[in-house]
Amino acid sequence: MARYTGPKTKIARKFGEAIYGPDKVLSKKNYPPGQHGVNKRRKTSEYGLQLREKQKAKYTYGVLEKQFRNLFEKASRKKGITGEVLLQLLEARLDNVVFRLGIAPTRAAARQLVLHRHIVVNGKVVNIASYSVKPGEVIGVREKSKSLEVIADSLAGFNHSKYPWIEWDEATKSGKFLHLPERADIPENIKEQAIVELYSK
Repeated sequence: MARYTGPKTKIARKFGEAIYGPDKVLSKKNYPPGQHGVNKRRKTSEYGLQLREKQKAKYTYGVLEKQFRNLFEKASRKKGITGEVLLQLLEARLDNVVFRLGIAPTRAAARQLVLHRHIVVNGKVVNIASYSVKPGEVIGVREKSKSLEVIADSLAGFNHSKYPWIEWDEATKSGKFLHLPERADIPENIKEQAIVELYSK
């Protein structure tokens, strides 16, 4: 399955949440897309609810099915609560950290910056969006990319204090990944336990 590149509003309406950021259409049409979306009131099964949470997490972080499954299996082998560890692994992806640092306005834009070699980790260019950032590593913008309009616009007025697991250095336009985030600090509205139950069947 290829990465979803269709209308993001359609996906946001499917879940009834602005998973890609502020959405003007969603505020006017807060019901599923399609001919019968506004009248759809069928009760969703337990499996359906679990599948919905997995799909929401995949779309939110821009991860493909196989990548997501691999991350889940990795999380299940680690110590701790599997669902929380899964979210921590997703948060540690390089494209997500670039987004959290405010270097890019969306995760999709962050992925583009990584793939186009605008991002460095500990001073070295890393162009793998799924790279797992480790505590202590410094993520920054390549010197010749610091003047890019998309980066400057995204960083303008960004509140870097809202994520306690990363530390921003304005002078060098770089951020340090201090530690994996606690579940309470991850703002995404995802019921990770439902995902664990889905994969445990």
